[in-house]
Amino acid sequence: MTGKATKILTISVFIGAVFAIIGLIVYPRISTDKQNQENRQSRVIIPQAMASDEVYSSGSTAERMAYEDDISSKVALREGESLVSVLSQNFDADPQEEQVIAYRRLTEIESPVYISYIDYDEVQGGYRRIWETPTAVTKPGTFSMFTQDMVGDRSICLIVMGMNSAGEHTLTVLQKSRAAAAEAGEEEPAFIKIAELHADGSLAINETGRSTAYQLGLSSGESFTILSYSRDYESSNILDQIETTYRYNPVNGLYEQQRVARIPGTQIEQRQVRELLSGSADKFEHFIDGLWYYVSPEGTLDQRQYIYFDPDNREIIFFADETQQVFSWHNSSPTRYGLYISSQNISVTTLRRFLEIELATLESIRVKVSEDVRLKIGVSAPWNGTYRKAGIAELRSPAEQTPVPPYISSEYDGSIGKMVFSSDGTYELHTGALVQRGRYTFFMMGSIELLELRPENIAGLTRDVYRVERPGTGQEDDRGTAGDLTLTRVRLGTRGIQDLHEAAISLARVNTGQENREDTGSGS
Repeated sequence: MTGKATKILTISVFIGAVFAIIGLIVYPRISTDKQNQENRQSRVIIPQAMASDEVYSSGSTAERMAYEDDISSKVALREGESLVSVLSQNFDADPQEEQVIAYRRLTEIESPVYISYIDYDEVQGGYRRIWETPTAVTKPGTFSMFTQDMVGDRSICLIVMGMNSAGEHTLTVLQKSRAAAAEAGEEEPAFIKIAELHADGSLAINETGRSTAYQLGLSSGESFTILSYSRDYESSNILDQIETTYRYNPVNGLYEQQRVARIPGTQIEQRQVRELLSGSADKFEHFIDGLWYYVSPEGTLDQRQYIYFDPDNREIIFFADETQQVFSWHNSSPTRYGLYISSQNISVTTLRRFLEIELATLESIRVKVSEDVRLKIGVSAPWNGTYRKAGIAELRSPAEQTPVPPYISSEYDGSIGKMVFSSDGTYELHTGALVQRGRYTFFMMGSIELLELRPENIAGLTRDVYRVERPGTGQEDDRGTAGDLTLTRVRLGTRGIQDLHEAAISLARVNTGQENREDTGSGS
């Protein structure tokens, strides 16, 4: 028995030793291979101000994936670099996807935004930077980039837009090099600059229709032109502009100036224009604060489409086709003719929208809207055009009475509590021990008087609009005084003023000895 047990023990030890030796040989190889594989497939996630889990706590998996792809760089940033934007696309029809990343160098004062082309290196087995160059953009909050066939030969052109430190709009067009990926970078750049423009007005790509033969890949298409707008310094009117057209020259492969035309601006009071266009974003934000209706090509107001600017809550609301879109107001940059705004959809954070707003008259603005075209999400309404502010004189017929002053200085008691209106445009609503504060304005829409209340610090509530009636008085003759009020909550929508069928609120004026209304137009 002892000899047999010894033999079994010897065999067991031998087998264990064999497995141990095999493990020592094989395991390092598996670990090394796994590590190499992980190194080849690693992705660098750039930290943002808000974590993706926080942004998409109630979003879909698809939105979460799109968000993560939008902020992911395939290579690690160098020390002192800060990511601005990422564009992922297959630029050369190979199996791997390439990237263009935009970043700033924090060590440089007024650093331009740089772009870098990233491609997969078969030899190294990973992604690396192939080529990089500075752009004309120095304000990262205005930076945007997308691809488009600008010249009509189906080549990929990278368009970079934004603003520089002088407050000018910039536009750069970079055409993808025909060289193979392995050749691009050292011997030949990955992209060739074919246009770089800057203007104190706006810059726009004029897209012309292309033939069916082009769409089917049978022929080339017409190149797109670029329009530049700048101030006419030979004119005394600040709003007069010079329009310059640039067209692609296939001989030298560059965009060249083709035509120059003068565009007269509206003759309006120049002192007020200078105040609005003084270079202060705050002043122009205050000017556009409120509801703006779209002006149709026929010159009539289309109340089915509007933009609501809310600088206090940093939100912009777009409404058209029975659909409301809310965007977070991220950045404002003053321009010579108005304001350039970058915004982000609060529901789909990968959807960004850029607004270029120009002063048309003291009661109207011109708006140009561009979206982040990396996402193939169509715009539900043609937002570009002229907008007129709600409540101004143009909304009334000539036969209508004088406009209602926007502010009053009065106190009221009613079923909702004590309402105090101040002449500086603020109000307080006292309901028991609770006090709600905010801003208000009275305005006219046609022959109907409206009151807009914008409470402060109430999540999900941007404004309330009420139809104003004055019981027991001739309303049209008594609109300049602050008597008792009856408020009925309404909605400004596609059909104009829509009643929400809520109970009316009666407010009885408390006699405090103050002036009933602030006199905005006379000395009485």
